[in-house]
Amino acid sequence: MKYLFILLLGLPGLAMASPASTDLWQLQQEAASADPRVLRAQAVIRSGAGREREALGQMLPQISATGSINRSRRDDALSRTEYNGKRVAMSINQAIYDPQVWRSYQKFQQLTRQRTFEAEDTRIQASIDLAERYFAVLAAEDELQLVRAELEATEKDSKRLDAMLAYHMATTQDAQAMRARADNLIADEIEASNRVAVAREAISELVGRDVQEPLKRIASNATYTLPAQSRAYWEETALRENPGIKARERSLDAAQAAISEAKAGHLPRLGLSLTALRSDIGYEGTLTPRSDNYVASLDMQVPLYSGGSTSARVASSMGDRDAAEQELEALRREVKRETATAFLTMNAELQRIKATRVAVESTAKATESSKEVFKRGITTSTDVLYNIREEFRARRDLQQAQYRFITSLLTLHRWRGQLTDSDIRRANDWLVEP
Repeated sequence: MKYLFILLLGLPGLAMASPASTDLWQLQQEAASADPRVLRAQAVIRSGAGREREALGQMLPQISATGSINRSRRDDALSRTEYNGKRVAMSINQAIYDPQVWRSYQKFQQLTRQRTFEAEDTRIQASIDLAERYFAVLAAEDELQLVRAELEATEKDSKRLDAMLAYHMATTQDAQAMRARADNLIADEIEASNRVAVAREAISELVGRDVQEPLKRIASNATYTLPAQSRAYWEETALRENPGIKARERSLDAAQAAISEAKAGHLPRLGLSLTALRSDIGYEGTLTPRSDNYVASLDMQVPLYSGGSTSARVASSMGDRDAAEQELEALRREVKRETATAFLTMNAELQRIKATRVAVESTAKATESSKEVFKRGITTSTDVLYNIREEFRARRDLQQAQYRFITSLLTLHRWRGQLTDSDIRRANDWLVEP
């Protein structure tokens, strides 16, 4: 039984040296610089900031300079002349009143803020995904260890039954049932090993390397408590602080600004233009003495008719605005539902942890009692197998309840929109060396 309990606790036994283990926090640090979703979100922020600055530049002075040097030849009925000419010009244009440019800048301001909140939401979701995959590996390894432990106990009892059968102290039916159970457990072990490999591959996808080192596991004496706040508090905070909702709100603001930008196509535009020209080339390319010309002008454009394209653009922008409103409402409902689900799941799993801890103790005692009774020939091996299986299931259920409690707690912070490093570290404190 000592070896059995070592397996159940996930200990490596008497190995002299084992590879260094890693924990949730270390993998989070690696994923922060390796997860393609996070890196893409950061690149999108830079793209949005560039587009906002580009829109701002349209409202600032536009300065340009041109220059040319040429060689000309002029032929007429009386003579031919050849000469060199130069022309240099500089112009400054400044929009004084251009509502379309201003509203375009406002639109890109909101789009930049939208991308910032989307990047934060992506970072939080990536952290949750890694945590869920981390505990999925632990759950798969628990299942594998429990199958192996049950197989070890079953094979041991099978050998004992074979020995008892030789002395006619057990029935052939009991021995065959025990061997059949051992064969089934061998198949279960193969399947459980495959689930471990698949779960580890899921973590490797986020971290960007092959994760094969041991993972730290939940301490046997870990204590869990519920947050002091009520469900209503978490739901209200989530609706107010969730970065996904904030991103959709900025998207709605950007859609409203796009409508204003489209409507500005009906409004006049006023601009100032300053031009300086120096040239010694006159009309039809004739050589003239050098002259300097300075021009200041006010330019006004009044749109009269554009074939209905401006009105169509306004209608299209209004459709985008209405779609953004519905997307925001759908996300609000989803956030409220997911927050409530995480809160209720966390409460339920805490109660399950307390119940399964009692179940582990009672099933372990029942297993010992059934083995003692079996030795006296009062019960059958089937009863022993049943008690062993129930003990293993209780231990597995306890571990999985702890995993679900921790992931539900992190998910609650995720929907609240404030999953910080301290939250990850707090969950990591429940982990110890395997």
